[in-house]
Amino acid sequence: MRFLFSAATLVLGLQSAAAFSPMRNNFNGNANNPGFTNLVQKQDAATASAQAQGGSSSKFARPPMNMVAGGAERAMQDEYYDGVRIGPPPDLPSLLLHNRIVYIGMPLVPAVTELIIAELLYLNYESSTDPITMYINSSGTTTANGQPVGFETEAFAIADVMKYVRPPVHTMALGQAFGAAAMLLSQGKRGHRYALPNATILLNQPKSQARGQASDIAIKAREVQHNRRSMCELIAGACGKPVGVVMEDCSRVKYLQPNEAVEYGLIDKVITTEALAVKPSFMSAL
Repeated sequence: MRFLFSAATLVLGLQSAAAFSPMRNNFNGNANNPGFTNLVQKQDAATASAQAQGGSSSKFARPPMNMVAGGAERAMQDEYYDGVRIGPPPDLPSLLLHNRIVYIGMPLVPAVTELIIAELLYLNYESSTDPITMYINSSGTTTANGQPVGFETEAFAIADVMKYVRPPVHTMALGQAFGAAAMLLSQGKRGHRYALPNATILLNQPKSQARGQASDIAIKAREVQHNRRSMCELIAGACGKPVGVVMEDCSRVKYLQPNEAVEYGLIDKVITTEALAVKPSFMSAL
């Protein structure tokens, strides 16, 4: 029985091989077979199309990509709807920067300082004559309740770059300009320092964040005194006042309403009309 079963299995295997042999021969180099010819032609056409586009011949290959700002990727093919190209809208800071507007709307922490300086340097090399408008709504190096969150060196860095760049920097206070932010407000080009009617300007002195041993606190206290004098010198130079007067005013909290800031020399004008209103250039492209 075992011998008969093995023989039957051998016969069935030979019959299957014989039945498969013509099919194998048809697809193994038989150019006269129409199905084989069409399959080869389709494969060659797909490979040539993929190579012409610089991609892969695989049907799972993604479309060609290119790098955009921030290291992200996007497809090179544009999407259209009724003949109009569609895509993600530009972000608001980019629109403001396109119109040479720099906005400070947060306390002066390192991340904010880095962004403001980068924008000023970019606008400097984009045009050395067109003015830059800086809108200030910041509590300076402290929070709204007076807690220190940054160092005065952040404000000094922005003030130095404002004087370093070639285009004039026009400043505008809205909401609040406290402490170091008030100093930045005064550093705008003389004659182009503005405030909106309900803005509040505050002069104060730096706060120490010293911790540790008594000797370390004493060293930090000397640095705070130096920063205080440097800030008062910048304000005094912008306002045309003696340094001693400004240091005395900054020894305690001093609030200034926009009209009082004009009298103090911190700003030049209170904007009550649309004198600075301009039509954004990107509107013409919409």
